[in-house]
Amino acid sequence: MKIKLDENLPGGLAEALAALGHNVDTVESEGLKGFRDENVWQAAQVAGRFFITQDLDFSDMRKYSLGTHEGLRLVRLAQPSREALLARIAFLFATESITDWKGCIVIATDRKVRVSRPA
Repeated sequence: MKIKLDENLPGGLAEALAALGHNVDTVESEGLKGFRDENVWQAAQVAGRFFITQDLDFSDMRKYSLGTHEGLRLVRLAQPSREALLARIAFLFATESITDWKGCIVIATDRKVRVSRPA
């Protein structure tokens, strides 16, 4: 899967997901750190990448309509340390059926994964 990681995620996550066979890019490596959400989102979509972030601004399903994008994962942990984020996201990518997430908004918490799919 082609993935773009937002700047609010730990740097080691790119390497962990690449080790699972994913093509991973980051907002920082593209020189988009500090850019507006709209610019980051557009770059992810132009590149055909599934976007992963902690930014709640990306949870608006009216703005990020299901089925109109490559997919979006919002990670919301109770205590989002670098280690906890890295462990949770890497675990989900190793154990979930991620190919089914195209066009979906996926919200991952400490204990659950909720997938909103296009109708």
